[in-house]
Amino acid sequence: MIPDWQPGFSLPGIKVGHAQDFEALTGCTAIICEEGAMSGVDQRGGAPGTRETDALRPMHLVEHCHAVVLAGGSAFGLDASTGVVRYLEERNFGFDTGVSRVPVVASAVLFDLAIGDPKIRPDAKMGYQACINAEEVMHGEGNIGAGTGATVGKILGVKSATKTGLGAATIQISDDITISAIIALNAFGDIIDPNSGKIIAGARFQGKQGENKLVQGFADTLSVMRSQNLPGVQSFRHNANTVIGLVATNAILTKMSASKVAQMAHNGIARTVRPAHTMFDGDTIFTMATNEHPADINIIGAFAAEVVSRAILRAVECANTLGGIPSAAEL
Repeated sequence: MIPDWQPGFSLPGIKVGHAQDFEALTGCTAIICEEGAMSGVDQRGGAPGTRETDALRPMHLVEHCHAVVLAGGSAFGLDASTGVVRYLEERNFGFDTGVSRVPVVASAVLFDLAIGDPKIRPDAKMGYQACINAEEVMHGEGNIGAGTGATVGKILGVKSATKTGLGAATIQISDDITISAIIALNAFGDIIDPNSGKIIAGARFQGKQGENKLVQGFADTLSVMRSQNLPGVQSFRHNANTVIGLVATNAILTKMSASKVAQMAHNGIARTVRPAHTMFDGDTIFTMATNEHPADINIIGAFAAEVVSRAILRAVECANTLGGIPSAAEL
């Protein structure tokens, strides 16, 4: 039996703040552990946009990360991390070099330029504002932060996509161990309910049945791919995608095991996104561990996948129609 879980991100020692522009339909999310958390990363898919991921890999010097930034804006959105670095430096948090403290801020971005205003993207000012907002308890989901411009099911074009957003979930797997996940859901593929196997958000079609009846439904991305028999990546021109997120736990992890947990957490994407990790997705998951309680890495990794899956479903459930793209709730 899966342990009790609850919606939202909740882990003492880690703060979450969001900032967004509802006219431009983009935003960013800052996940902050000012004292530093043992961190890892696992990146999959062929179109990543990231910062400081190499620093988090095993065999590299830095072990602790002070913040992770999830942002829209494609590669332009990496600028939001600069504001987070400034926020932490002003408060004297960071890796002690002996000369100054250098905040370690990792980041991943998704492509949301196809809706809203593509000329306005998350920048240093927005990243700084997300940190200010994190000073108050924020449990936002849906069209907020990095999920503001998120959509799924782009094989027929963004106009046929479904609006999604930011989702979060927390699982208490014992009296001591908590695992939380926060996901900005912007996949190329469809979203599947793993319990029923049914598509709950994705590429939409509409057609006429009889003389006047308009029929709507999900096209099923795999079926479209199969029927079109397309020869290569240039055949898909709607590559406005990527699932990015973070898993946090109070379990004790090493730098290597933190990356292993991030790797196992990607199974949550594979369970709920079809197809996942394509050449058009830069899917990236970070891990932050506050290292308070001993735990078996296999257990942490297994339930990291479960909580990521739940967070993805929350990103569908909590989204509202925006930018002319309907949410699953409206459909």
